[in-house]
Amino acid sequence: MNRNMKGVYVASLTPFDRDGNYNASALEALMERNLSEGASGFFIGGSSAECFLLSHEERIATFETASAFKNRTDLIAHVGAISTREAIEFAKAAKALGFAHISATAPLYYGFSSTEIASYYYDISKAVDMPVIVYNFPGNTKKEFDLADPVYRKLFTSAAIEGVKHTNQVVYQMERFISLNEKLTIFNGFDETMVAGLALGAHGSIGSTFNCMLVHYLKIYNAFNEGRIDEARELQHRANTIMEAFCRVGLIPAVKYVVCQQGIDVGIARRPFGTLDEEQKRYIDETLEKNLVR
Repeated sequence: MNRNMKGVYVASLTPFDRDGNYNASALEALMERNLSEGASGFFIGGSSAECFLLSHEERIATFETASAFKNRTDLIAHVGAISTREAIEFAKAAKALGFAHISATAPLYYGFSSTEIASYYYDISKAVDMPVIVYNFPGNTKKEFDLADPVYRKLFTSAAIEGVKHTNQVVYQMERFISLNEKLTIFNGFDETMVAGLALGAHGSIGSTFNCMLVHYLKIYNAFNEGRIDEARELQHRANTIMEAFCRVGLIPAVKYVVCQQGIDVGIARRPFGTLDEEQKRYIDETLEKNLVR
């Protein structure tokens, strides 16, 4: 386990220009701002980046942009795909660009068996000689890592796996990963459960709303780690009220709207995501005004 992998990592957006094309300069600007705010690192090309709505070339282009920061911060490339072959192509590109870590969701859609899913992770790791951070997001992948399954127990205790990005509100499972293999680096992946994740031993958090609320979440992280638990809990309540509003109107469209309002034009989410109407924008603005700590 890399003991330096801890803290608050931004699950970066993929900015688009007015024509809906990838906007590299906006990603650079957003990463610069997040670094100045205190980000420990970045998760590039994940769900917040609309990864499965991007072309193969666009996903690699985001890695290329982020790689300029490789000597200044910690970078994780999300390389997940349905096909092992494509995931390996992404992983090779990330490694060549100097990323220190790679991560992958379980392969989607076909109902792959635990043996097939484990082979996917072993194959990625072997192809690039790097361990993988498993992006555990069963709400979207529809795949649970049942740790009673010996295939998964072997996987998560193997050299092929570096850690887990636990995007699952069942934080009990997070604790089970830690119990199974204390060498794993564990990231809480739902912004709403940061305090719970830290309490159960997570080394840090990776979040979508950190793009526009990083200062607020750093206050939660620091308050918890400094023993100010009541303060951390109150800040988490405020953050969750904001998250509830974001999710009611559409999480990714909402985060992009707020980042634009903060002065970095990241465009709108790619269709079939919808766009916010004026009433939804007012709702988001009012919720932030009442709850966001800057």
